[in-house]
Amino acid sequence: MRNMLVVIDRIELKYFEFNQLVTNFWMVKGLLENGIETYITTIDNLSLKDGKGHAKCFKTYEKDNDIFYENNAEDFCIEDKFEKVFFRPDPPVDNDYISATYIFDFVDRAKTQIINDTTAIRSFNEKLHANLFREFMPENIVTASKDDIEEFLNLHKEIILKPLNNCFGQGVMYLKEGDKNTLSIIKTLTHDGKSLAMIQKYLPQAQNGDKRVLILNGEVLDECGLKLPTKDDFKFNTHSDEFLKKAVLTDSEKEKFTQVAQGLKKLGIQMAGLDVVDEKIIEINVTSPCYFIKEINARFDTHLEKKMNAFMLEKSCVKVCK
Repeated sequence: MRNMLVVIDRIELKYFEFNQLVTNFWMVKGLLENGIETYITTIDNLSLKDGKGHAKCFKTYEKDNDIFYENNAEDFCIEDKFEKVFFRPDPPVDNDYISATYIFDFVDRAKTQIINDTTAIRSFNEKLHANLFREFMPENIVTASKDDIEEFLNLHKEIILKPLNNCFGQGVMYLKEGDKNTLSIIKTLTHDGKSLAMIQKYLPQAQNGDKRVLILNGEVLDECGLKLPTKDDFKFNTHSDEFLKKAVLTDSEKEKFTQVAQGLKKLGIQMAGLDVVDEKIIEINVTSPCYFIKEINARFDTHLEKKMNAFMLEKSCVKVCK
């Protein structure tokens, strides 16, 4: 039986224990419960040797309904050891992140499937490339130009400014026409005109929150969460039950976003989370999208992790142990 590798974030390795808020931990736990030998690694433990991708890995195990890993790391040639790799370290997509994706260019895809495909992740900016599906997006531009941003602001009166490579809403700002901080905000977001940023038309429905639409292997899941703005921000910025509610997808949303899901799958992206306001996509999370499994399970009386486990093990010579 071949083994499975999950590339997690450094902070998740440091505090490796089953945490119901962390999607990666649900994945690892599910694999172990299905009898699959599962290893974990981080991007700084990847390497290239003799022209092949390698990983210094830690074998995981389950005990008393918790997950642990053995401290003695082992170095493996990825394509010789693992049938599937789940590449899910958190952004930002910085130089270290990009370098890690290069390692997987030297892994034989005929032997090892990588989800999400690292070449696809490297080629897909979560803000900018949402424009591949621009018919489902609010009006937006990507620019470093102060003049372009001011013109867009004058046209739409209220806008959202986003740095391209941050995560968890870091650096995202709201700007209204006439704000005395306009120039300062634009300079800050673009590093005084040196860095590209996404500028979106503000959608008033955002005050009621944005939906997290979950995509798995080309399909839109029926389960959906509504992320509410916090009391001190215009957006969701904390993982708390207080600010995450049950949401229902409309027939229109299901139809639209199924097209997106299938388009992403063709690109090599099978796990994604769409952030949606007023049936419009404001961002497509592809690096390590949170599936809010704990909250979804509670609000829909379901076991979302079972759907994920089935996906992880399908079309694979890995056999579930009985």
